[in-house]
Amino acid sequence: MNESKIILVTGASSGIGEATARRLAAAGHHVVLGARRTDRLAQLVTELKEAGYDAEYAQLDVTDLENVRAVVTDVLTRHGRVDVLVNNAGVMPLSMVEDLRVDDWNRMIDVNLRGVLHGIAAVLPSMRERRSGHIINIASTAADRVDPTGVVYSATKYAVRAISEGLRQETADIRVTLVNPGLTRTELTQSGGASELQDAVRSALVTAGLDASAIAAAIDYAVGQPEGVDVNEIIVRSTASIQG
Repeated sequence: MNESKIILVTGASSGIGEATARRLAAAGHHVVLGARRTDRLAQLVTELKEAGYDAEYAQLDVTDLENVRAVVTDVLTRHGRVDVLVNNAGVMPLSMVEDLRVDDWNRMIDVNLRGVLHGIAAVLPSMRERRSGHIINIASTAADRVDPTGVVYSATKYAVRAISEGLRQETADIRVTLVNPGLTRTELTQSGGASELQDAVRSALVTAGLDASAIAAAIDYAVGQPEGVDVNEIIVRSTASIQG
């Protein structure tokens, strides 16, 4: 088994975040689960502990920089380090630009983009001080392809791609991995957006969607590489999916 790491996962109450928490805990790591829905986090942590794994949770809103910093500070105080940050929290309310769903646009910018930056801002100083760490940003296959129904969503994921590559180039001590999932069965389509478009995506997920555990396996692979080996980017698509 690889050396146990302290791993903070955002958006851990469902979907890719939950699957990642389960996978990494089972691999022997200590997982700190962050999300707004603490009832779900508490249940998940109970399950993990009953299975003999190391897990804890904290209420975490990635749009609130001070909240993110406070959670990271608490982890540093109790454990001395954050080895890995999995920047997973995200939203995807799809619509045409002409619909002018500005509130949805701002929500995507706040969660998908600012949330990633807030996570980086919270963990980077201690990682730089230790000259060790790993930041894993969850983007999307929409990070290099734009569909008419997901223009703003793609814009946020393109930005995450740019941030990941720029951060990777800034330091030789910290690993940076960009994970691009294709269609994955999560709760991303459960709120906001144009109802007919969200319904269409949910239908596509039935036949062409990946299970979130596939993305968790990719994250586990990146985490498990030896120190000094950086998996820069992983794209994971269903074989049944034509595009993403």
